[in-house]
Amino acid sequence: MFKDQVVLVTGGTRGIGRAISLEFARKGAKLVVNYTSSEEKAKALVEELSAMGCEAIAVQADVSKSEDADRLTAEAIKKFGKIDILINNAGITRDNLIIRMKESDWDEVMNVNLKGAFLMSKAVGKLMLKARSGAMVNLTSVVGIMGNAGQSNYSASKAGVIGLTKSLAREFAPRGIRVNAVAPGYILTDMTNVLSEDATTHFTSQIPLGRAGTPEDVAKVVSFLCSQDSAYLTGQVIHVDGGMLI
Repeated sequence: MFKDQVVLVTGGTRGIGRAISLEFARKGAKLVVNYTSSEEKAKALVEELSAMGCEAIAVQADVSKSEDADRLTAEAIKKFGKIDILINNAGITRDNLIIRMKESDWDEVMNVNLKGAFLMSKAVGKLMLKARSGAMVNLTSVVGIMGNAGQSNYSASKAGVIGLTKSLAREFAPRGIRVNAVAPGYILTDMTNVLSEDATTHFTSQIPLGRAGTPEDVAKVVSFLCSQDSAYLTGQVIHVDGGMLI
């Protein structure tokens, strides 16, 4: 499905990002996997991708910094000569009630989750505009739509990603570039594994399908949004939440 296409995944070595990287590899893509600090996990993933017959590289970069975003893009071009698909997945949390939240906690989350998506979309978008083709998918969250106590910074950043997605979709559509977003709900990742059993039970009880989602559930929707099967979709936010926001 993605034979000879080059996919760049930010935050691509853990959780949802890792599942996305593996999904594209299974479907024939070449991968540029970005990571911030976990070099060991990045190397292990590249080895796993290579064993699948996928040509892949890992590039360390902090996407909240413009020089790193530009360098990451340049490394991808140096290796593969193009970028067909961009997945803005990198994200962090610094949860707290707003009256206890440090200004630095707000800034860090906004910088990675929202500014990072802006910087990468700008850097890669220039290439896609010249090529007159491409697809982008931004990872937002259901809390960017419904809000969540103790996550005002995260919720605001993910709401911003939705606005960014819709604006980019309008800007890029005349050149044949599609931009969509995926809003995961309660997904089993390292971020959610630290929750208590009571919290897990509470969240699951809010989901009509009666279970938490998996990173693979999200990855399959992301790949669909980058395929020709979704050629007439742009500016959309797809909820992958088991019905949580019905």
